[in-house]
Amino acid sequence: MTEKYTCRVVKMDKEGETTMAKQLKAWIANPTKTPKTSVSDSTKVELETKAAELIKSVLKPKHVLPQPSDQQFNYVSDIGVKWNKNYFYFVATYACPGQNAISPSFESNFARMEHLGDGKFTLAFMRHTNEWVALDSGISIDECLKAIQDDPWFLP
Repeated sequence: MTEKYTCRVVKMDKEGETTMAKQLKAWIANPTKTPKTSVSDSTKVELETKAAELIKSVLKPKHVLPQPSDQQFNYVSDIGVKWNKNYFYFVATYACPGQNAISPSFESNFARMEHLGDGKFTLAFMRHTNEWVALDSGISIDECLKAIQDDPWFLP
């Protein structure tokens, strides 16, 4: 006759009574995630060139204004772009002229283009709750830049 043994983890409390221990948690692989495609150098160059032109001709003249006379409030002092993995960000640099400012400036992302592959992107804006909200998916570089130029969601 074979005996069947089971193992149970128990804890003893101060009074000597046994209580059940918490279940252990383990990390498992999530196969549902699809691997992201890397951005080709030609796509990067094209996007950076077109974005620089948009910033120079439209965004800077519209949003980067001279320093205000009252030296108390933050204001947009520059607009630029940066890459982070498959994401292309439009970044506004704010100057902090106040006496109690923690730093003289800070950066804030206001538009994000996520590369999907085949020259297509997902366009998102930064909500006031610091969450990215996607507006369009699967659109071209020109459509993204047109939306950043015209839509009121993309204000620095």
